[in-house]
Amino acid sequence: MLALLAQEGDAAAREQLLTVVHDRAYRYSRARLQRFPLAANAAEDAAQEVCVAVLVALPKYDDRGLPFEAFVYSICARKVADVQRVVLRSAVPTDELPEPTNHVPSPEEQVVGADEAARAWQLLGRLPEHQRELLTLRIAVGLSAEETGRSLGMTAGSVRVAQHRALAKLRQLLAAQGVRGRD
Repeated sequence: MLALLAQEGDAAAREQLLTVVHDRAYRYSRARLQRFPLAANAAEDAAQEVCVAVLVALPKYDDRGLPFEAFVYSICARKVADVQRVVLRSAVPTDELPEPTNHVPSPEEQVVGADEAARAWQLLGRLPEHQRELLTLRIAVGLSAEETGRSLGMTAGSVRVAQHRALAKLRQLLAAQGVRGRD
């Protein structure tokens, strides 16, 4: 509804739509780009690119029965892939360190956090792509089952079933490694 109002030229609806798009795009991008240096900056860049792409495509957007969220999600997935390629190609070490602006984890916290994140991504990498995307949207981005369903073209019930299966698969993978999951 908001997308249609924005498409018809309602400035307030367009601003509200872009706010929602930016928030979701940022959360999704942050979740997908977290392992890259300067992930927050890369996620912000991706979210801005998504907003620009949505703004440019909005006048030509044609509702073909899929939710607008699915349209935005497809743009976001492509923009995150673009940012990943740029970050991987342009990583340049620097001698200067930025001033810390918040809590800086201790070296031990950094090692433990990096190890846990690497193991989590390794396990997620063993899931099929659709399960990885679903878990990213539900857990890392924080979308509801209904929002995730709209983004992926599924019903909320299907999202819940698929999430249950994906988490069960992760538990199996953890058990195979000799690690107990949370009960």
